[in-house]
Amino acid sequence: MRSLINRPAPRRVALETTLLAHGVPSADVPGLAADLAAEIRGAGATPCVIGVLRGTPIVGMSDAELAGFLADAAGGGVAKANTSNLGALIARGRTAATTVSATMELASRAGVRVFATGGLGGVHRGATLDVSSDLTAFTRFPVCVVASGAKAILDVPATREALEALGVPVVGFRAERFPAFYLRDGGAGVDASFDDVLSLASYVGEEIARTSRGVLVVQPVPPEHEISAPDWSRWLAAAEARASEARGRDVTPALLAALHEVSGGATLRANLALVRANARLAGRIAAVIEGDGGSR
Repeated sequence: MRSLINRPAPRRVALETTLLAHGVPSADVPGLAADLAAEIRGAGATPCVIGVLRGTPIVGMSDAELAGFLADAAGGGVAKANTSNLGALIARGRTAATTVSATMELASRAGVRVFATGGLGGVHRGATLDVSSDLTAFTRFPVCVVASGAKAILDVPATREALEALGVPVVGFRAERFPAFYLRDGGAGVDASFDDVLSLASYVGEEIARTSRGVLVVQPVPPEHEISAPDWSRWLAAAEARASEARGRDVTPALLAALHEVSGGATLRANLALVRANARLAGRIAAVIEGDGGSR
């Protein structure tokens, strides 16, 4: 395995590359990358994009490296990496977008303790063994992940049960319920809720130090961007019909793309809004954990 490129910087917040390569339409990627970086910097922290560029895992991509990564993505040459295939993709010199689990692995090796994303993978509906490696990554890597719960296309209550079974602490920021990406209430609760960033960040720092494991912080989608339950059910059924041929790691990106189409862009707007909010909160947590107090 080639050397991990790690550019130390204060109060780093990890960002995954799967969101950029597979989560939103290519036309929205440059603006989203810039917006997430601005949200993190505005909170007093440093954005740290993580991915694999032609066989080299990078923690903290430069603008030029990110441009090269996105060029590969536009050409269809970017694989999707989780903890199971990350090493093989590196060994074969591939460019790969890191999912939550692979991003946690690389972030933890580089000492990055906070990570912002949209939603976790989890337990797929109707499947007995189709479970994302995102969940077990929390038991292995001491990283705080800020997300809007699990992706709503999953079996969200089962995903929440799996997190509990794995002993993963799930805490809400101004939320008593476990969200499901576009939905503020995914049908399950959280272990605790914190109303201010200082208390939340203090808990996160102490919990990671105590257990050397990950912590999931959930923040619901902003209320003005939440998708109504009837709209969601109708759009999901239509998207599943369109993406019925997708298999394995291609299922989630295919469904998300179909949802953006059938919803007239409403799910995309919700996706962008929640990940920006999560980046801002992650930046504030990182600022407190690293000791300057951050914004409240």
